[in-house]
This record gives sequence, structure tokens and C-alpha cells, in this order.
Amino acid sequence: MSEPVILPYRWRFRLVLLMLSVLALVIAARIVHLHLFEDDFLKGQGDARSLRVVPIPAHRGMILDRNGEPLAVSAPVQSLWFDPRIFSADKTQKKALARALEFSDSRLERILKRSTGKKFVYLRRHMAPVEANKVLALGLDGVFSQSEYKRYYPAAEVATHLVGFTNVDGQGQEGMELAYEDWLRGEKGKKRVLKDRLGRTIKEIQALSEAKPGQDLQLSIDLRIQYLAYRELKAAVQQHRARSGSAVVLDVQTGEVLAMVNQPSYNPNDRSDLKPSHVRNRAMTDTFEPGSPMKPLTVAAAMASGKYRANSKINTSPGYIRVKNRTIRDHRNYGELDLGRIISKSSNVGATKLALSIEPGAVRNMMYNAGLGRDTGTGFPGERVGSLPFVPEKRVVERAAMSYGYGLSVTPLQLAQAYLAFGGNGIKPDLSLLKIKEGDSIHSERIMPEPVARQVLEMMEQVTLKGGTGRRAQVPAFRVAGKTGTVHKVGRNGYEEDLYVAAFAGVAPVENPRFVAVVVVDEPQGQEYYGGEVAAPVFSRIMAGTLRLMNVAPDKLPMPLEQQLAWSSP
Repeated sequence: MSEPVILPYRWRFRLVLLMLSVLALVIAARIVHLHLFEDDFLKGQGDARSLRVVPIPAHRGMILDRNGEPLAVSAPVQSLWFDPRIFSADKTQKKALARALEFSDSRLERILKRSTGKKFVYLRRHMAPVEANKVLALGLDGVFSQSEYKRYYPAAEVATHLVGFTNVDGQGQEGMELAYEDWLRGEKGKKRVLKDRLGRTIKEIQALSEAKPGQDLQLSIDLRIQYLAYRELKAAVQQHRARSGSAVVLDVQTGEVLAMVNQPSYNPNDRSDLKPSHVRNRAMTDTFEPGSPMKPLTVAAAMASGKYRANSKINTSPGYIRVKNRTIRDHRNYGELDLGRIISKSSNVGATKLALSIEPGAVRNMMYNAGLGRDTGTGFPGERVGSLPFVPEKRVVERAAMSYGYGLSVTPLQLAQAYLAFGGNGIKPDLSLLKIKEGDSIHSERIMPEPVARQVLEMMEQVTLKGGTGRRAQVPAFRVAGKTGTVHKVGRNGYEEDLYVAAFAGVAPVENPRFVAVVVVDEPQGQEYYGGEVAAPVFSRIMAGTLRLMNVAPDKLPMPLEQQLAWSSP
């Protein structure tokens, strides 16, 4: 067996030296080749390590009231972030960073510990530029900023249920912010920037595409009326220790929503202690049995049938009526009532007799045509349509209950919409949450004959006069028509004896109707719980302010002081 050949030491050294020399020549040749023939490749590799394409934030469109007052605006802010791979700070610098961020030392330490192995971590979002610059002035490696926009709501809790809010990334989450997200958000742009090895922007090189700002959205509400309605509703809910409340004001001629407020509310600019139950726009999402405010629609259906006139008499004695196995009662025996007094006295017996004496579906059809049991068409997220069941002819108890507002459910907005026809001579325009500009078409439909609408409106005026249930709804110098409602709430075992919804729906001025307003107060506590005691005074103050702000001329002489004191006192 032959021995292996072992090269002398000098030959091994020379072989390694030769191999290294050849490798060096190959590398040098490659460098020369790249510089002479592939210069673009080198530039591209260099740029890839220094040039970056970054987004340009788009300005979100403003939300305005009908007079151009801002309800939602976007302001430029800075968000601070860091790269844990290159972040470097000693103990003293960390303390300075925590103070600049307005963090505790322990909070900053928790953020740093959770960030191990990551490339991008936010330190703090949406800082004022002045405050962000204090952090950047510390000169810490790996700490950067990026430009963003933050949403602010000047009207705060006054309009928040309608306007809604955005999340931290500027995306609509509730209300009109969500419904018109595509319209408001805009499109981000792009730009090429030069960055150093630590990721800091050194120079802006080129704008690749411009950011396209979102479009402004003008709502139908009048912020002056909105403030007024919010103030009065909040005061009433607090006074009566109620669970919640809603108020809506509509323009009779256009169907525009001039005010929509709810209690409880919240501040969209500070949602740190936000309760989910406070977010709901109760005027559009909460339903209730309307009760007596449905009686004018029942009377309208009876008159539209041709069987009754305004002076027709209905005998309500002895103050109750048996319908199959159920007894329907009035507060007392009113005897013989004409149609107007059925409304002003709020007679369940009179409404029942009217409903059962005409076509079985007539009352329901009138309510459906008025907008109950169907979508209002506003497109508001989460809006409910309520319930307006079909009742067979043989189910007379349910037909009777529907005539005085039980067995169906509506939202406060739907109730207000139903009263538009009384103010519009039988014509109901579609509702709108957006301002209707001059020249825009208004879709409307006739739901009852003009004489019927006018006569029922005048009947409802008696509700607010002496002997009616809604005297506190009067507005000095104006004729007001409306209807009170006091409804037992449904509990686990049927209707609760001591839980009520107090409501008032009305139109003003009667001579030339301009506005419809509805006030609903849920579960008022204490001795006053009737709609005429709780909701009617709120309606009066809201309607008085609305008429004044909109420069509507009075349609009657001012009431004497004695009369004002009479209807304003308990």
C-alpha cells in the first residue's frame, strides 16, 4: 500500500496564496464590470438602501351643519414610533423620554419589554407637533415620527349621536362618519424620500402622487337648534331622573332633520370612559310603543274612509268597552265625543270604536303610509324600522289596541315623520339628514286628503288648550297642535304598572305649519310621569326657540300673563 503524498509547507502556502489572488482578481473584475457596464444596478442597490416610498396622509373631509358651522374637522398631528432593533437609550435618557411622552417610567419600560423582536412599535399616537418635537429633540436612535390627522368635534356631545366618530386610524366607526366613510376619507398620496441608515428622513426627493382630500359633508341640522334641544332635553332627563330621552325637530316643507339629540350622551373628543349604551342614537335605534300619539292617525283614517266627519259623534259611555275578553278603558266616562274631543281627551274607547267600524286594514295602512313599520331612507347605520304587524280581521283586540298606539313599535324619528303629513296638508316628504340645497328635488307622497289633514291638525290644537292633556306644550304667540302619550313599558310579566314612556309629538304654527317636534322621555321617576307633564314642557321650549331662531312670524296675539302662568304651572 502506497504512502499519501504530502506537499511541503512552502507548496501549501503558495497554493493558498494563488487561490486568494485569483479570488481577488475575480472580485476586482466584477467591480470593474459593474461600474463600466452595470452602473444602473449599483445605483438601484444603493437607492434600495436609502430611498423609500412613504404615504402622504389624506385630509378627511369636514362635516358641517346647514349653516357651515364645523361639526367634525381634521387637524395635523404627529405620531411617534420606534424601531426596537436600533433603539438605544441609557437610564437617564429613558427617564427624559418618559417625561416628554407624559408616561410613567414603568409604563415606558413595559412598552420596551413588549417590543422585543419587533420592527415597528408606536410610542404615542396623535401628539401635537410642538409636543412631538420635544421628544424628537432628545436625539434618541430609533425614535421617529410620522404625520397624521386627528379628528376633532367642536360640538362635542351635543351632536355626537348623529355625527359619530372615527377610530385612531381615521376610519368612521359610528354615525355619519361611518355612513359616508367613502365620501369623507380621501385617498393617500405617495412620496419618495431619502433616509439614512437609522431610518431617519434626510430629504424629500419626489412626490409620486398627491394626496386627495376627502369631500365635505353638510348635514341638515342647525347647530343653534341642536344646542337648544340638547340643553332642554338634558335638563328634563335630570329633573325627572329618567333613564334616557330623545328629541327630534323636522322641517315640514323639506323633511330635513333640524335637530336630533339624545340622553345620555358622551364626548367624542375624550372616549376614555365611554359606555357602549351611551353611543346609541336612540332617536333612530330605540323603539317604543307610541300610545296616544297614534290616535290622530286613527281619526284621519276614519275621516278618509268617508264614514265620519269632524263633527261626528261617538258615544264612549260608560267609559269602557268590552272587546271579546278584554276591557278597554278611558280615564273616566266622557260620554258623547266628537272626533276632536276623542283626540283632546285621549279616549281609548272612541279610538277603538272608530277603528272597528271601518275597513279592517284602514288604520294600519294609514300608519304604514305615514312611515311606520318601514325604513326612513336616511341610510343611518343601525337604524331600526320598528314593528307594524299585519292584523287579521278577526283579531279585533289587536286591531283595537293598534288604534290607540299599542301592539306596534316606532322610533322617535318615525313618530316625528308620521306627523309631517298633518303639517304638510296631507303630504309627507322623505326625511333627509343632509342639507337640501336650492334646486334639489324633494320626493314626497300624499298619505291623506288635504281637508282631512287640516281638520285633524286643528283637532290636535285642542290638546294644547284648556281641557286638553297637553296644555304645557303651548308656545306664547303661536298656535300649537300636538298629542301627548303616556305608555306603560313592557316587562317580563307584561306591562309594568310603574314604568312609563312619556312622549309629545306636535306641529307649529298651526296657521302655516313649519316644524314638527317630538320629545320622548324613558322611565321618568317621581310624581310626574305623564307625557303632558314631562315631555310637553320640553316640546314647548324647543319649539319656541326654533320658531324664534328661524324668524317665524307669530300666528296669534301673545297670551295674557295670567294665561301663561296657568299653562306653565303644574
